[in-house]
Amino acid sequence: MTGRARLGALLAGPEGRLAVIAVVVFAAMALLSPDRFLSVQNMTSMAFQFPEFAILALATTVAMLTGGIDLSVVGIANLSAIIAATILTQLAGPGVEGAAAAGWMAGAVAASLAVGAVAGLFNGVLIAVLGLPPILATLGSGLIFTGIAIALTGGSAVMGFPPVVAWLGNGLVFGIPVPLILFALLAGAIALLLARTGFGLKIQMLGTNPLAARFAAMNVTGVLIRVYMLSGMLAATSGLVIMSRANSAKADYGSSYILLAVLIAVLGGVNPYGGHGRVIGVVLAVLSMQFLSSGLNMLQVSNFARELIWGALLIFVMIVNSQGRFRPARGARPAAPPTQP
Repeated sequence: MTGRARLGALLAGPEGRLAVIAVVVFAAMALLSPDRFLSVQNMTSMAFQFPEFAILALATTVAMLTGGIDLSVVGIANLSAIIAATILTQLAGPGVEGAAAAGWMAGAVAASLAVGAVAGLFNGVLIAVLGLPPILATLGSGLIFTGIAIALTGGSAVMGFPPVVAWLGNGLVFGIPVPLILFALLAGAIALLLARTGFGLKIQMLGTNPLAARFAAMNVTGVLIRVYMLSGMLAATSGLVIMSRANSAKADYGSSYILLAVLIAVLGGVNPYGGHGRVIGVVLAVLSMQFLSSGLNMLQVSNFARELIWGALLIFVMIVNSQGRFRPARGARPAAPPTQP
């Protein structure tokens, strides 16, 4: 195989294209600002920063694989973080230490995940039982979750945690940031779920052809509800990381993360029409976006211009993918040409 043929084969798949994009973005930012971008401090900072929106991208990915979408992940993250923060400030207090602090932290994490699961159940019922379009159902529910969070806090930040809370978002284990370890564990678990379990196979079958899934006697309602509960729990985990890193919880944290999460999922090769997508693609997309975001920060590009760039990139990737294999999978597919006798 010639070099040109090898390059063509590499770029044929979304993961290959992403690997090339990640390398190009990294090299470009390294050339534009070598002293700052390649510094150990910047690499460590990136390892602490990207897991909070990368976990949200995993939450969006599992919903998108069914042919739906979850636009409420930021609202769920903030609401679940505020519930955890309220437990840690009102019941535990900033002065608690040792085993008591670890116990309160475990309770707050459990309560946060439970909130995420209930919020996901709410989304699942709206979509699977009441038949609402996922984009509208989760857009509305996201506003509800944010409204509840504002009602609970009055729009103010909740602060005053025990010191143990900072470990989740700012701690190190053998020199590796804890948020990075958490993201790696979750990404591995989701990859195994999708590739090695019957539930993962049902998710992709449902996204590929929901009509065929129903004819195959699949419990579509149950699958969708479990998917959105999983998405809600992943969003709650991201909320805990954000709370720990910011040392506070607030109803409007991470407002730009929803666009970033959708962009990462689409850039990572997840079919917006459902049925296809791999976690490795999402991981490569996360790295590409973090390199780009860090480089834009160093080049002093404003937040408004950054969102413009992300939006343009999202449209560009969808146009590129629409010219390839990511065509609508719902409904009738083109019939295969008959074989010659």
